[in-house]
Amino acid sequence: MKINPWALPALALLTATCFGPAAQAEITFRHAVTGETLDLSYAKKGPDEAFKKFAATGKNPYNGDKAAIEKGHSLYLTACSGCHGHEAEGKLGPGLADDYWTYPRALTDVGLFEILFGGAQGMMGPQYTNLSNDDLLLIQSWIRSLYKGDPAKAEWLK
Repeated sequence: MKINPWALPALALLTATCFGPAAQAEITFRHAVTGETLDLSYAKKGPDEAFKKFAATGKNPYNGDKAAIEKGHSLYLTACSGCHGHEAEGKLGPGLADDYWTYPRALTDVGLFEILFGGAQGMMGPQYTNLSNDDLLLIQSWIRSLYKGDPAKAEWLK
């Protein structure tokens, strides 16, 4: 079977239009304040298998994993406790174990990752230069393990 070479661009466009969005399920991560797309290429290098799963599903694969939560706690103590307290009770920065989030998107795993990666207003600077995406997911799993609020409000549990 011969294909007219002039038909190839049209076939490529049709294929991309019909199958592109279904084939590309990766999430677009956005800055918590500006809404601009975050450039993940700036992230500190590290393991990325868990992040690939996260980028495809929006669910942190480390949530509920005891070994990952312990690693996340250790990373948190180094990188976050100075502002958020040793047990995430809040100091200069807000507490992280209750129902109140300055940025409601933090009720989702994607939203919390966006804040950790890209920063927010005030003193919460971007962490992508200090921590890999994997480190951020580990820290996030520890933060989620502390939750003392209403489970119905915890989007990451759904």
